[in-house]
Amino acid sequence: MGSSYYQFCPVAKAMELLDERWTLLIVRELVTGTEHFNDLRRGVPRMSPTLLSKRLQQLVRAGIAERRSEGHQVRYVLTPAGHELRPVVEALSVWGIRWIGELGDADLDPKLLMWDMHRRIDHDVVPAGRTVVRFVFSDVAANARHWWLVITAAQADVCDVDPGFDVTVTVSASLRHMVEIWRGDLGWTAALRSGAVAVQGPETLRRAVPDWFTLPPFASVPRPADELPQG
Repeated sequence: MGSSYYQFCPVAKAMELLDERWTLLIVRELVTGTEHFNDLRRGVPRMSPTLLSKRLQQLVRAGIAERRSEGHQVRYVLTPAGHELRPVVEALSVWGIRWIGELGDADLDPKLLMWDMHRRIDHDVVPAGRTVVRFVFSDVAANARHWWLVITAAQADVCDVDPGFDVTVTVSASLRHMVEIWRGDLGWTAALRSGAVAVQGPETLRRAVPDWFTLPPFASVPRPADELPQG
């Protein structure tokens, strides 16, 4: 637990656990179904493994998560108390997308974007067999500019080095524009029409790319500017 507020208020007691740095983001990852340590690391790529391990231990001690060992595999799963945090995480995402709209350059992380995109693929509409989507981010340092999503019927893998498979389509954009699409700030159609995003590959596949990904729920949340009366 973090430092005490020394208040009987239940909000204060909850925040003694949840307002420590990274803790609620780990809960966010657990809520999405991430269970293994290395996968949790990919959801919080700028968090040190040591601190992640410490925070997970705190969540286990607090009864928010349970550590389960199955052979050589260790999983972290939410307890009933942890599952009750789902609407809290969802409400924060809705509030954040509505009222905290400005993103600094340091907020744009290709690792997190690719990890989030890989778990929101609509496998029912991606072509059968192996589909490889290459992303090229023009405004990112050369060592983090190229990414690959390797999609099969059963799973999707994120690669930051060439996996050696034939590329199905290549998506070229600035990282900021791709993040804006993922957040719902910019539509795929508008981005393609304006040239903010370019897709190379066979025409039928180029047109289908946006349908391969299901945007996060917060992407559809109305922004205050959208609700202003039109003159």
